[in-house]
Amino acid sequence: MELPRVKIRFLNGQLGIVGESADGLMGLIIGVSQNSGLRGKAKTITSLSDLKNELHLTEADNDALFEQVELFYKEAEPGTKLVIYGVDPDKSATDICDPDEETQSLLHLAHLTNGKLRGVGIAFVNQTVLDEGDYDIADDVVSALPVAQTTAEKITNELYAPLFVVIDGQLFYRTNNLFPLTDKNYNRVSVLIGGSQEYTPTSQSIMGTLLGRISKIPVQRNIGRVKDGPLNIDQISLDAYELEEKPTWVSEIYEKGYIVPRKYIGRSGFYFADDWMACEASDDYAHLTARRVIDKAYRIVYDTLLEQLLDELELNSDGTLQHAVVKSWQQMVENAINRSMTVNGELSSDEDGSGCVCYINPAQDVVATSKIEVSVKVRPHGYARYIDVNLGFDVENV
Repeated sequence: MELPRVKIRFLNGQLGIVGESADGLMGLIIGVSQNSGLRGKAKTITSLSDLKNELHLTEADNDALFEQVELFYKEAEPGTKLVIYGVDPDKSATDICDPDEETQSLLHLAHLTNGKLRGVGIAFVNQTVLDEGDYDIADDVVSALPVAQTTAEKITNELYAPLFVVIDGQLFYRTNNLFPLTDKNYNRVSVLIGGSQEYTPTSQSIMGTLLGRISKIPVQRNIGRVKDGPLNIDQISLDAYELEEKPTWVSEIYEKGYIVPRKYIGRSGFYFADDWMACEASDDYAHLTARRVIDKAYRIVYDTLLEQLLDELELNSDGTLQHAVVKSWQQMVENAINRSMTVNGELSSDEDGSGCVCYINPAQDVVATSKIEVSVKVRPHGYARYIDVNLGFDVENV
């Protein structure tokens, strides 16, 4: 029997502090000054003021970094974590993404953050060797695509830490010969086109705005969802023009497979048109929503099954798994995904609340192979990209 007492509980969650969401942890690879002390280092910040107060940086020496961080925190909730990783601004995006680069590289950043990043944006690099090249975009952007895909796959397969990469579409200056992305197979890479000012070779992209939007929405949410409201940015440019001056350019850029901002007639502000990855539309992961959903499921399945590695297993006389073991593993994986994703609306679900199916073939000879093959399928959401309406008068003819 409990003694009579007065019990006081501390309330929590009353101050509006942003709860940590690993799903939205973004990294920003950006050119910084040599005296910044940031080259090849990953620093986590939670506000624009951290650049001055915590990292002791000045805007005069690192204006690009300050602008991108400002754009990020205009879009993201205050207190949201952002990992910044400094590089030499003369270093190309292609070299930064090279899996053989040991410092100032995407792979190095993944190691420094212990695989925690879900996405990385690359901005304000290749500042001295930009040239027009063969397309209406910097050659470095084109050459970085397959390298970024290779390194992102390496990080996924070797660190078990899947992520996506967004590259700033530097030096975009028209649309008549824009490099097409819709026939490529880089489904871990996107290219962003759009500037926060006149789009010159050294001007700023809206990478911070994009990363900020991604960081605050769940994995299944499209960055262009109209219900979420306009982007918190006053001006966006395409080449040397304000976006409003070149409305036809938006559709042309979109059709080539780029992430690009847009406006809607009758609505104020800017929105992202969609969330293309640099691959064919028929690819299962042609959109960032699909990429983020499957990557989250990957991490859950990996963490769940890692716990079973080298554990003892009850077998039948022919070396196959006993029925109870098969059922136990299947249920374990499904429960883990449903608890972390389905209940939060990140997957479509059946009436019973399940958004995934795990299957293990019971006929596998585990004794002979020491291997268990597991099939896991999750159910994504659909998206209303095209809405056709037939509108007319409802009048009965006499």
